[in-house]
Amino acid sequence: MTDDTPDTEKPKREKRPQQVYTLVVEVGRKPGDGLPDKATGAALMIYASGVDEDEAVRESVAILKQADMAPLDVSGYGTLEDRLKAGDEIDADERALMQRALDENSVVVAQMTPFYD
Repeated sequence: MTDDTPDTEKPKREKRPQQVYTLVVEVGRKPGDGLPDKATGAALMIYASGVDEDEAVRESVAILKQADMAPLDVSGYGTLEDRLKAGDEIDADERALMQRALDENSVVVAQMTPFYD
């Protein structure tokens, strides 16, 4: 007698789509970080792709560390949809940078604001 029932397969993990998250990362000083000489640190506005915000944060921090920067704190502001729901106005240039992060599955530093004492 043969068993015609298929072997039980592991359920396939649903592939979650990449989204772009807006993050602000505060960085301190580190030799070779590329910040202005008298700056004590900086805030970087970043668009980072990920299946969730945690992944976007991990990828951003890893890339900043590879660039000899010293990430201290990360604030997340959500996806484009989240920001629009919150009432943010997002211009075409900002949307283009977000799309670039999505298309390239990358981290895009959109703005750097140095801190001075």
